[in-house]
Amino acid sequence: MKPPFDGQVAVVTGGSSGIGLATVRLLLEQGASVAFCARGEGRLRDVAAVLARDFGEARVLAQPVNVLDAASVNAFAAAVEARFGGCDLLVNNAGQGRVSTFADTSDDDWRAEYDLKLFSQINPTRAFLPMLRAAKGAIVAVNSLLAYQPEKHMVCTASARAGVQNLLKSLSIEFAPDVRVNSILLGLVGSGQWTRRFAAREDQSVSREDWYADLARTKGIPLGRLGDPAEAAAAIAFLGSRAASYITGAQLEVSGGLSRHI
Repeated sequence: MKPPFDGQVAVVTGGSSGIGLATVRLLLEQGASVAFCARGEGRLRDVAAVLARDFGEARVLAQPVNVLDAASVNAFAAAVEARFGGCDLLVNNAGQGRVSTFADTSDDDWRAEYDLKLFSQINPTRAFLPMLRAAKGAIVAVNSLLAYQPEKHMVCTASARAGVQNLLKSLSIEFAPDVRVNSILLGLVGSGQWTRRFAAREDQSVSREDWYADLARTKGIPLGRLGDPAEAAAAIAFLGSRAASYITGAQLEVSGGLSRHI
């Protein structure tokens, strides 16, 4: 039996750490050739070397890209086409959240957050859409449960996330039947931003395990823990695969049951 992505090409933005890296590795394990990008060139180079060792240099392409710079994204798309001949799956792995209330979010913060959340979707989608149309491919966006269930300390990010979700629904209609567009909605996943918050905890004597467990209790996560990046990657791979061939315009929650909306 062939792997799910045998002979296919996947592109992952923000692919050098966290959920992005877990997705890159899973797609490689499932047979894809994978191109991924990130802003940090040093880490990108180190990660690419490990993946090339594990899966073969011919199947891995890494390039430093600023997804808010259309020219940079277009150059990345050209490199992918030159190397692999096309693209079957685009994973738009948008940036992390901004902690702020309405009262302490400046005009510049609002503009920066909307710019990041929307154009990290728009620029890669524009650049890879011709290849995705030719391949009858798929787009999977990494979004947040905040799009439907905002929190008062993340008012700016929640608002931008809702806008992204509306955009994705629109694209799923406009691009059909050639390209499927879906998303995952994340709850609390133990990626880089939570590692940084753990490092900055008030009581430095508290262990990571206890701190995360207390966080899960405080947030009311029914499964009693934070998610793992690999669990988010599994949801992304499913939505991007042919197993989800009749799914478009949908969102899959990866939140441990944190969702309270119907």
